[in-house]
Amino acid sequence: MIPLRLVEVAALCPGRLDAEPWAEEISGVQIDSRRISEGDLFVAVGGGLDFRRHALARGAAATLVPDDAHGALAALGRAVRARSSACIVGITGSTGKTSTKDILAAICAPHRRTIAAEASYNNELGVPLTLCRLEADTDLCILELAMRGTGQIASLCEIAQPDVGVVTNVGPAHLELVGSLDAVVRAKSELIEALPAGGVAIVPEDFPVARTDLAVVRFGDPVAVVAEEHTVLSFDGREVEFSFAARHQARNAFAALLAARAVGIEAENQVEVAFSRWRGEELPLPGGGLLVNDCWNANPVSMRAALEHLAARASGRRALAVLGGMAELGAEAPRYHEEIAALASRLGIDVLAVGELARAYDAAAWVGDPAAAAERVRELIRPGDCVLVKGSRAVGLEVVADALTPVPI
Repeated sequence: MIPLRLVEVAALCPGRLDAEPWAEEISGVQIDSRRISEGDLFVAVGGGLDFRRHALARGAAATLVPDDAHGALAALGRAVRARSSACIVGITGSTGKTSTKDILAAICAPHRRTIAAEASYNNELGVPLTLCRLEADTDLCILELAMRGTGQIASLCEIAQPDVGVVTNVGPAHLELVGSLDAVVRAKSELIEALPAGGVAIVPEDFPVARTDLAVVRFGDPVAVVAEEHTVLSFDGREVEFSFAARHQARNAFAALLAARAVGIEAENQVEVAFSRWRGEELPLPGGGLLVNDCWNANPVSMRAALEHLAARASGRRALAVLGGMAELGAEAPRYHEEIAALASRLGIDVLAVGELARAYDAAAWVGDPAAAAERVRELIRPGDCVLVKGSRAVGLEVVADALTPVPI
């Protein structure tokens, strides 16, 4: 991190700041005491108050008990961002944010000193923490920007000050919170509105952009071929091979290629992508089977893509989907769940539904919680089966995926 002096921290962050006698500045910011390195500031968020001594024992320069945790982290992230000359890329969308971020980082890291948000560090905690990883020589910072309602992306952009904005797509996510697809468009547009004059907006073909002082790059579905565990995209007269076999990731890769070009980077002919955990991880199962662990989150767009991917990967083998409900869909939630159930039926996929929301799938097999699903799936699965595990984050279906792939002793 670009260092901040403790006197600056005290001025930026009202609250109780306790510094070690030897410390004059901080060289990192953490909210998890287990991640402390020497010279870091430990910010006590929520129950973090009880872990200050642990942070100091690990070498923290200081601990902060802020009056306003979100405000303190925002102030720290803003201060580090102001000292950095790095290009900031902000990515939002109803689905594909994390995957696009992961792909873009894989394209750019061989060419520039790049940092990217960990996992889904995409909210009022994660965005400042990512900005607090900026070093003096960082060239590129890739952020993921999430929303739970109107104004949140604008608030994150006020901290991050992005130069390039990517909107992956707009779909029926967060409808319970914002009310309509038009409202989702307006919320995602907060990223585009935050860009500086001369900035670059990379958006779907039909996404409205009213500003005339931006470079607007539009994209649709790319020409892509999936074969032998790889996806090959046709891009500006050449082929770029990516190390994934999920067809729906091709569109995210296309957006990432365009974002890389916007910051002056052309992808290598082959790109190895390490996706964040629980985003379509593929693991072997007994008898030549396959587990697709996509349990991080779900909405109708991502659920459809995951089921189609499962059917393609099964390639004649039996396919089983362990599906949790899709949250925050508002009054239309039953219809969306019914559409997903109909798709699974058309694709020949057996469904084990998990949790109250998942009752709307009207699946032949239903259980009340992930623990019960972990037991039931062992009864349903056969050697050679291809299994998808997917649901909204609140369902917690990682329990099911863990039960299918026990850690070797």
